[in-house]
Amino acid sequence: MAGGIAAAVPAALFVAAAGTALHRQQWMVSGVVLPWGALAALVLLGSVQLLLGAAFRSVIPPAACGVLCYVLAGLWSNLEPGKRLIAADVPGYLWIYGIAAVTVLMLVWCRRYREPPRRA
Repeated sequence: MAGGIAAAVPAALFVAAAGTALHRQQWMVSGVVLPWGALAALVLLGSVQLLLGAAFRSVIPPAACGVLCYVLAGLWSNLEPGKRLIAADVPGYLWIYGIAAVTVLMLVWCRRYREPPRRA
């Protein structure tokens, strides 16, 4: 299990940094702003968590990845004004609250990868 957590920490650091950099990307379509960057960041998080869950056959590494990513994004959103990386707007809310939603969804999904209990 230590190997799963050891793999989840750098994965969470990557996803938190890449997702924070990506979440502000937007398209303007017919006067409507579509925050595709926040959705792409959440897809990145979900795919990394799915990979961790399938590789280690446990829900612990995806949970560790999601919690660490959420903590880092929370720290970056609470910096002093002018240094804040995640603003309080629609893409920022999608990214912050989406991390929790995607993590719960991936934990439910990754339960199927657990090894079945062994019979005596």
